[in-house]
Amino acid sequence: MPALAHSAERPPAPAAVVARLRAAGCVFAEEEADLLMAAAATPEELDAMVARRASGLPLEHVVGWADFAGLRIAVDAGVFVPRRRTEALVREAAALSAPGAVVVDLCCGSGALGAAVAAALGRAELHAADIDPAAVACARRNVGEAGGHVYEGDLYEALPAALRGRVDVLLANVPYVPSDEVALLPVEAREHEARVALDGGADGLDVLRRVTADAARWLAPGGCLLFETSERQVTSAVAAVTDAGLVPRVVTDEELYATVVNGRRPER
Repeated sequence: MPALAHSAERPPAPAAVVARLRAAGCVFAEEEADLLMAAAATPEELDAMVARRASGLPLEHVVGWADFAGLRIAVDAGVFVPRRRTEALVREAAALSAPGAVVVDLCCGSGALGAAVAAALGRAELHAADIDPAAVACARRNVGEAGGHVYEGDLYEALPAALRGRVDVLLANVPYVPSDEVALLPVEAREHEARVALDGGADGLDVLRRVTADAARWLAPGGCLLFETSERQVTSAVAAVTDAGLVPRVVTDEELYATVVNGRRPER
C-alpha cells in the first residue's frame, strides 16, 4: 500500500486516511480514521498507526484502549479485546448486585468486566485473575484504577483463600470457541489475541466446566456466577451449572447478540 502523503506541518487529509483504511477492508473506516487521528501526536505517528491498522492489527491495540461499557479500558498488544456484546453480562451483574459487593473477575483479560461492574456499582471489593502474564499486567492498570487487586494464576488457584464463600458476583468470561473453530475466527482475533483467551477445548466448554465445578465453594449464599456463551452451547452450559449445584437462568440480549448464563448459589 502507498504511504500517506503529508507534510511535517499538518496531518494527512482525513479522506486519505479513510481511503487507506477502506482499502485494507476496515468496514468502519471513517470512525476508525477519527480515532487514529485523535490518538496520533504527529503526522509520522499517524502514518505508522494507519499502517499497523491496515496490516490487520486490532484498532484497540493500535490506539491502546477500548471503549467498553462507557469506560476507556487500556488494552495492550496481545491482550483479548473486550467485545461490545459482553456489556450485556456487565448489565446483568450490576442489576444483581449492590454497592460494596465482592466481585471476582476470572479469566479477566484486560480486567474490563470487573472494572465496568465496579463502576456501575459505585463501590465494590474487586478482585481479578488471569493465567496470561500480559493480560495480568494490563488488568492491573484497569482494575487498579478501580481500587481492585489482580492475581496471576490458573482460575481459582490464583485467588486468596479468604475469598472462599464470600463472592457475591463471580464473572467468568471464559474462552468458549471450540478448538477446531479458532482458525475460522477473524484474523484480528486469531493472530493478535492470545489463544488461551479464545480456545475453549473440543466443544468450547472445557474451561467453563472447571469454573462451574468449584464455583459454589467460592460464592456467598445467594451469590451468582455469570458467563457468556453461544446459543448452541446453552444446553450444555446450563447442564454444567446445574451439575455444580447452582440454579441456572439464561438471559439473552438480541440487540447485542449476547447470551448470558447466571448460576446462583442457593441461600441454603
